[in-house]
Amino acid sequence: MSLIIAGTVRVPPQNLAALRPHQLAMLAASRAEDGCITYSYGEDIAEPGLIRVFEVWRDQAAIDAHFKAPHMATWRAACAEHGVSDRKLFAYETASERAL
Repeated sequence: MSLIIAGTVRVPPQNLAALRPHQLAMLAASRAEDGCITYSYGEDIAEPGLIRVFEVWRDQAAIDAHFKAPHMATWRAACAEHGVSDRKLFAYETASERAL
């Protein structure tokens, strides 16, 4: 069974460019973690400042380790500095997958 984390966060549109290097660093560090299958952010083209989050993890232990990883503290500080808010993330347990 894998776990999917999906949802959104908001960033003041004027802060998007300044946040981008922090997003790239977070992506690189998270993707390198054991148990990370997919980790991505996407800007919603219809709503400036709305960031869609999509992650796939091998299991709960991998997510638990991710939350304790040193780069998470750096990321949290960058989020606070750049006004990231309205965090709405949800975890979904998946038993199988199939191509559509």
